[in-house]
Amino acid sequence: MAQDLADNLQLLCSYYKSVADVCRRLNINRAQFNRYLNGTTLPSKSTQRRIGEFFGVEPSEMALPHAQFVKLVQARPIRQNEDVKNLTPEQVQFNQLNQAGQNGLAKYAGYYFEYYLSMACPGKILRTLVHIESQGDKTYYQRTERLNPRHSKKSFHGVYNGVVQLLSDRLFLIDYESQTHVEMTQTILYPSFQNRVERLTGLRLGVSGSGERAPCCARVVYEYLGESINKKHVVSQCGLYDVASEQIDEDIRQSVKNDMKEGDWHFRARF
Repeated sequence: MAQDLADNLQLLCSYYKSVADVCRRLNINRAQFNRYLNGTTLPSKSTQRRIGEFFGVEPSEMALPHAQFVKLVQARPIRQNEDVKNLTPEQVQFNQLNQAGQNGLAKYAGYYFEYYLSMACPGKILRTLVHIESQGDKTYYQRTERLNPRHSKKSFHGVYNGVVQLLSDRLFLIDYESQTHVEMTQTILYPSFQNRVERLTGLRLGVSGSGERAPCCARVVYEYLGESINKKHVVSQCGLYDVASEQIDEDIRQSVKNDMKEGDWHFRARF
């Protein structure tokens, strides 16, 4: 029970900028609170009640097995003691979504190559660079495109900024084009069920870069590169490739094909 309560309390504190901030708001001694977090001391019933009221959970719920408590928090986001009067409706909604969608995202932090059949240049595979990172209690990502369709001396770089959520065993990424603000994309990926992340597959929805700006959906593959890279070298490898290019792994080339089987009613991701 003590360890479950400690783990649950650590999860609740993760929704705030620091443990010190929680202690200040609760008016509890930091050293004593650390003993609760370490599981070496159980808070008294009155203290448990005060902590529960602060986070918006019942004292009995804080003693639940940790796995069960995680599901409870995902289904019913905890209270964050902010001045909600100063938040816009969309900020309130995003905060609730964010509270439910951050648990388990830490292992996906790092750099990836993203592959999909280009919407602007049909018949080409586009390789882009994606960086996923946590900042405070939120997870963000940046996607960098490098295009040189006419082999001009200077390549065009597009930068997309967005947020990541992990909801019921699916990764949801949504971003916007940060320079001209004329495009948003959404990507849904299967998570990795292994400790080590290697490749993620899913679907990407956006608009073509041609004049018609037609909404398009394409299969996508994320290839993990690591938590640190030589960014200049990696970006130089981004761009357009022929669908038969040997510079792209054969498994990836097959995974991004946008074909459908006879009898399919929907365009589906490949797991």
